[in-house]
Amino acid sequence: MVRKYILPAVALIGIFLALLVASRANKTLPPAAAVSAAPQPPYRAFVAGVGIIEANTENIAIGTQIAGIVSKIYVQIGSQVKTGDPLFTIDDRAQRALIATDTADVNATCAQMELTKYQVKVGNELIGKKVISQEDLETRRRTADTAEARYLQAQANLEAAKTDLERLTVRSPVDGQIMQLKIHLGEFAPTGVLTQPLILLGNVEPMNVRVNVDENDAWRVRGNADAIGYLRGNNQIRTLLRFVRFEPYVVPKVSLTGDSTERVDTRVLQVVYSFDRGNLPIYVGQQMDVYIDASLEQNRETAAH
Repeated sequence: MVRKYILPAVALIGIFLALLVASRANKTLPPAAAVSAAPQPPYRAFVAGVGIIEANTENIAIGTQIAGIVSKIYVQIGSQVKTGDPLFTIDDRAQRALIATDTADVNATCAQMELTKYQVKVGNELIGKKVISQEDLETRRRTADTAEARYLQAQANLEAAKTDLERLTVRSPVDGQIMQLKIHLGEFAPTGVLTQPLILLGNVEPMNVRVNVDENDAWRVRGNADAIGYLRGNNQIRTLLRFVRFEPYVVPKVSLTGDSTERVDTRVLQVVYSFDRGNLPIYVGQQMDVYIDASLEQNRETAAH
């Protein structure tokens, strides 16, 4: 009798659990509260733009002229480097062996050249005594010229090999900081333009921020206008900006911010500002909300100058 009711009871329990899980899955979660409110424009009239923080040398993607296996790495992420400091070395054993061969060739051809020069010197003495003919002397001279040419070629080969050895060690082109290090010992370092640079470095004292200004507002921006930047995500982290330059070519906007009103066909004027980081927790690659003073008083002052 009891068995007759077990299966229906189990089925009812299963249906109840399924409905309970479905109702919880469809429940709308409340949006997470923003950590920081959006910054408020500090000027009555302003031009707003989104900026990307970069090094003042721009972000330099380091590559190698000669592909090969990385044998030495001299830096790490965050290292400060000077112009000419070594960054990494490609395996140079084969090149050093070539230099040894070329050095031996230089020594051998140098000895041969000295011998032929001596033979010409002796020939000049013997021809006066009519011991050898003029033709024999000319042969010695041609042999000496050939030996000297071989010596010069051997020297050139040795210098080229030394240059290639130097090129196997990649050095810093500027003073700066290592911001990314994407190579490891034993890995193959390719040449050419890479999607992921082997090393990314730049000078971050001071930092720059590259601001995209919509082309419709470009005429309102003046170089001596006040500007302030707020770090994206925290309106308490802000800094005054110093004008550096306009990038005088208006380009299509490629770094979209995700704003629903943003158009992919927008063209922008890029304006570069600088600021001193100090103790602010700001890093290259972060975004800034930038406001540029565009008040009438500011424009009149600019026009007067």
